[in-house]
Amino acid sequence: MMYIGPHLSIVRGFEATVRQAISIGANTFQFFTRNPRGGKAKKLDLEDIKTADDLCIENRFNFILAHAPYTYNFASNKDKTWEFGKELLKNDLKRLSNLKSCCYIVMHPGNHLGKGMEYGIQRISQGINEVLQGNENTMILLETMSGKGTEVGYRFEQLKEIIDRVNYSNKIGICFDTCHVYSAGYDIVNNLDNVLEEFDEIIGLDKLKAIHLNDSKHELGSKKDRHACIGEGKLGLNGILDFINHPKLREIPLFLETPNDIDGYEREIKLLKYGYNNVTNR
Repeated sequence: MMYIGPHLSIVRGFEATVRQAISIGANTFQFFTRNPRGGKAKKLDLEDIKTADDLCIENRFNFILAHAPYTYNFASNKDKTWEFGKELLKNDLKRLSNLKSCCYIVMHPGNHLGKGMEYGIQRISQGINEVLQGNENTMILLETMSGKGTEVGYRFEQLKEIIDRVNYSNKIGICFDTCHVYSAGYDIVNNLDNVLEEFDEIIGLDKLKAIHLNDSKHELGSKKDRHACIGEGKLGLNGILDFINHPKLREIPLFLETPNDIDGYEREIKLLKYGYNNVTNR
């Protein structure tokens, strides 16, 4: 079964968001834990969450994915920024424990801001170690990045090094962003088998828990993070259909972060399901 859904706003509550996802043919979705450009979080409505959880079970949602705000920067050398990120992550993990249908939170590893990759990796792993206690019911997913600026996490080796330095590494997984990985130089269109083999050898496919499914506006290795709608970028529709139909990826939930409105997401979900069924029925 394909699990696929868009990024949705939870302004009207979790129940309303689950119903919106269902109305467009989705069986999962992603949401921001708080203001993506700040730190403010909406007060939790436990009744709303309970109803949403029940709806997810009733409609066979695999799980929904939380996305941390962009204000996290665990690689920062600025103590105020670093402490702020740790505080928000700790609070987000506590809040997410109320939402049984959400067992993952994805975060950008961070930017080392000129201090160097080794510094960034050490800083990220130390920050996570100061947050995780090992009893959390939500796993942190490090997102694969495009390599723009001073981003950490655009090579599989960098992500592996962070995971290896985290004390509770069983609480860390990976969210694979197709646009970012392609922009970072991994050719998932013409060389997907080898890319997945490399990922497996370095990190392990067992750590791959979610996929951000985005086309890319820029060429392979551009190190530019510009998402395109499905089939309208450099990956192309066939490249994306081949990707989601790969036997090693079929069971991993897909989350659309394409530049779309709700109608656009509905079209993409239908397109991907139709393409998926065509390929698997051949």
